[in-house]
Amino acid sequence: MATDLQRRKISRVFAALDANGDGFLEESDFAALAARWIQLRGPGDHQLLEQIMLGWWATLLAASDLDRDNKVTLDEVLLVVDELPGMPEAVTGTAAAIFEAIDENQDGLISAAEYRQLIEVWNGRPTDTDAIFPALDADGDGRLSHEEFSDLWYEFWAGDDADAPGTLVFGPL
Repeated sequence: MATDLQRRKISRVFAALDANGDGFLEESDFAALAARWIQLRGPGDHQLLEQIMLGWWATLLAASDLDRDNKVTLDEVLLVVDELPGMPEAVTGTAAAIFEAIDENQDGLISAAEYRQLIEVWNGRPTDTDAIFPALDADGDGRLSHEEFSDLWYEFWAGDDADAPGTLVFGPL
């Protein structure tokens, strides 16, 4: 059973993803997320961004849509979250896909500016991340490596420590 902290973390992400606010996640919500990424990035090849976001939807749907209505409720997501500590490869696999989407210049690192883009696209609004990024950047080099991001992503989705830096991945609770 999800703890209060896990419910608060996942509820925040769920609400940001639920583009029409109907209380369900559907493919159109992930398409809207992809569209926000594409709008932010401007002209270019957006096939990868769409593929990542819609691929994440397909994975979530397969893992959590218990009643097979092609919609996912918060409670269905939380049931999957309960299983994530025993599935680190699944969590880090989604981290790799998201990392690829965030790393706009494809230098293998996420800068503070790229991280801000992630949060603003996810939330659908401007968000100040200046205080959050240093807490995520464990080695203080001003960038997140793939390994750092993967660890943070795992802490967010599978962790239950309010003091862990990964709790802040999507912003303060």
